[in-house]
Amino acid sequence: MTKRQSSQSRQTNETQIELTFNIDGEGNANLQTDVPFMTHMLDLFTRHGLFDLDLTARGDVEIDDHHTTEDIGIVLGTALQEALGDKRGIKRYGNFTVPMDDALAQVVIDLSNRPHFELKGEIPRGKVGTFDTELIEEFLWKLALEARMNLHVIVHYGTNAHHIIEAIFKALGRALDEATQVDPRVKGIPSTKGSLS
Repeated sequence: MTKRQSSQSRQTNETQIELTFNIDGEGNANLQTDVPFMTHMLDLFTRHGLFDLDLTARGDVEIDDHHTTEDIGIVLGTALQEALGDKRGIKRYGNFTVPMDDALAQVVIDLSNRPHFELKGEIPRGKVGTFDTELIEEFLWKLALEARMNLHVIVHYGTNAHHIIEAIFKALGRALDEATQVDPRVKGIPSTKGSLS
């Protein structure tokens, strides 16, 4: 099977990002970012999805973490879309629910080539350390848009923002792992239309 991997970069006046993403990895994360909370979440995502992710992200965090977080989502989504190629033989759908202490989060994915993002339930507004929790929505929306996937995140319940977000990222990794798996029973493109577009 062709290696499902992509390297991407994004250079702007706000951020400098270099990323390599391997779908068929072993859960190895080599992450260097200016946003420690996102580094932690991406480490969880990578390990639970059994991907390999090398990421260097520098940005204008003296202003806030917005640009860096958003642009990581853009670059990761672009890499995922390219690494998947024509999506021949994949399962296409993924669904995983993860508990994290008081929190329960579910992520449902369709690698449909039709980007859409829905968040149901609540991520408490505020900060985890120095990180603004509202930026999680920005990251997930840009990831879904650039990966051209239908991404639904459901927070069933929870009170601790860190626990809720951690459950989301673990579920995201595992749901994406399921959706990207090659199923030998799937012949060609997993769509009655004959293409995913």
